Formats: sequence, C-alpha cells, structure tokens
Amino acid sequence: MNIKQLTLASMAIGLLSLVSTSVSANEKPDTSKIHFLIPGGPGGGWDGTARGTGEALMKSGKVENASYQNMSGGGGGKAIAYMIETAAKQKNTLMVNSTPIVVRSLSGVFPQSFRDLKPVAGTIADFGAFVVRKDSKYYDWRDVLADFKQNPRKVKFSGGSSRGSLDHLVAAMAIKAGRAKPRKLVYVAYDGGGKAMAGLLSGETAILSTGVGEALTMAQSGDVRILAITSKERLTVLPKTPTLTEMGYDVVFANWRGFFAAPTMSDEKVAAYAKLLGDVQDTPEWTKIQERNGWVNLYNANSEFYAFLEKQEKDLGVLMRELGFLK
Repeated sequence: MNIKQLTLASMAIGLLSLVSTSVSANEKPDTSKIHFLIPGGPGGGWDGTARGTGEALMKSGKVENASYQNMSGGGGGKAIAYMIETAAKQKNTLMVNSTPIVVRSLSGVFPQSFRDLKPVAGTIADFGAFVVRKDSKYYDWRDVLADFKQNPRKVKFSGGSSRGSLDHLVAAMAIKAGRAKPRKLVYVAYDGGGKAMAGLLSGETAILSTGVGEALTMAQSGDVRILAITSKERLTVLPKTPTLTEMGYDVVFANWRGFFAAPTMSDEKVAAYAKLLGDVQDTPEWTKIQERNGWVNLYNANSEFYAFLEKQEKDLGVLMRELGFLK
C-alpha cells in the first residue's frame, strides 16, 4: 500500500469513527428492561411498590422485562451498600425506597444517604393510618387523645419498624398536634408490618401506626377499623375515614416511595428511567394497580426529587431532635 492509499484508508477509518461516535451520542439509553432491587422482604411496602410498578410497566408494554431481587438487612442499608459497591454492574437496576432512607440516615442506622445514589423519581405516596381492632372501644381519634392525656401508658402504639422510625414519628406528630406530649408515647416496635398487625389483633397494643396501603385490605374486609389518616383530604378508597386535618389537627404526612439508581448511571439514562416512571402513570394498567393498593400519585423527578429529599431531611431532622432521637 502506497502513501496515498494509506492516507485515504486512514481518512476513511477516521470518518467511520466520527459517524459511529455521532450515532452513539444520539442513541437513546436502553430502558427496555429493569431490575428492581428491594431493600426488604416479600410482602412489605417496598416489595409491593416495586412489583406493582414492574407489573404496570410490563402490562402496558413500556418495558420488555422486569425482574426483582429482595435484599433485607440493616434497615435497608445492605441494599444501599450493595448498589454502591457493585455500581458498575447495576446498569439497569432501580432500587425502591421511601422516607426511611432519610430517617435512617439521619439516625445513623447506616452511613450512606440518598446523596450517595442517583435519585431517579418519586412516584407514589402512602399516607399514615391509625388502626384499631374491630372491637376496639375507640371510634374517634379524639377519644384516643383524651385517654393519652390522662394516662399515656394505657394507650400503647405500635408499628412495623424500630423506635424513632417512620411509624413512630408519624404517631408522635399526631400526638403533638393534639397538644399532648409526644415523648410520653409508648411505642412497641415489631419486625415488620405483619407482626405489628398481629400484635394489634392479639390485644398487645391499642393503636397501630402504619400506612394506608398496608391496612387497606383488612379495613375493607372489616377485620380492623382506621380511625384517622394523615392526608389533607379524604381518600376515594376510604371515603368514610376522616383525616386529622378535618378534625382540626395540623398533620399532613405522606410516606413517599420512589426509585434510585447506582451512582455510576449516566444522567441521560437516569432521566430516561424517570420519564418512563412518569409515563406509566398515564396508563390504565397503572391506575388499576394504584387503586388496588390505595396509592396516591406523587411524581417528581431528577432535580425536583433531589430538592424534595433535602427539604424532608431538614424537616424530619427538626422533629427527631425535638423528640430526642437526634442530638
């Protein structure tokens, strides 16, 4: 090959490389499959959110494949650490999480925070619910407050997570709004929502603090009653259940649930997954699953989601310090 042929060949290779790079740069990130990492066991709120989201994405034809992996441990910290340590391999992985990623980071349950991941999108909200047995003497939240003020130890609250965690904090908010002393609240911690519900039904506790989604089925079947919820307005799935707000107590709180990516995922792919999670909420497949679980759409993505997390971290930090959970 002479010098002229060599030069032409080099130019051709360079041009081909340039075209290839241009095409690659304009390619949309592949979001045809999602692997959901779930930081808790089967049957919980995280598990239901990931599997419900995957079901809607699959049935609406927005993804070709959805897979799931449950990884319990460390209050969700094991899954977070795994996402960070194996980031290069998590090219199509979204980890579901919720308010506890903020609470447990503040309280030092694990050293990481949402800043160590890439927040993709918040998708739903599950409002707090205060649940009693069907034969409970309580039919009005105000009666609970009256008894609590008289003798806090006779009104035991419970939840499916540890002291200082979300179920405890929501109960403390409600007690505080009723002009009672939240530090006197007797909170019995159970390992998971199922065990907490069993504790309520057995009479070990009087009030269960949980999410609407986790109590909805049993409430609709008449096995338990929901005295009050923490949404601003009544929910269509619970039209007869009053809100704390309408009773005059300034408590509106939603446990958001959303998704995070590994820190190495490109911003373009994060944005593509965020759009996918938003688009699916306009499908009838999503609406069916949403109504089945009593979810409320609370979509915010990318920088808006990040700002939302920062604000919640600040607000919850103030409350946790007031209750003595943080110094």
